[in-house]
Amino acid sequence: MQNDPTASMTDEQRLAWLEAQAEQAHDKMYDATHSTDAAARYSDAKDRMSDAIALAGRLGQHATVTRLEARLAHIKAVFRSQFR
Repeated sequence: MQNDPTASMTDEQRLAWLEAQAEQAHDKMYDATHSTDAAARYSDAKDRMSDAIALAGRLGQHATVTRLEARLAHIKAVFRSQFR
């Protein structure tokens, strides 16, 4: 069983961590040498951002949900225009 890096975090810390992981995966899309690598990083970014959106929603952080949804839409648009 893998060690959960977020196990000892508060919800707010976990939210920040998820967003940072999404952004890191997004950045790695540009470093990918093959389309399958870019697609994997894109999937990671979407998953982490979706997790962050869900957590922000559970925390009642509606402005954060809106901001993260907009960022996710941007990440999707970038992938579709540059990596497909």
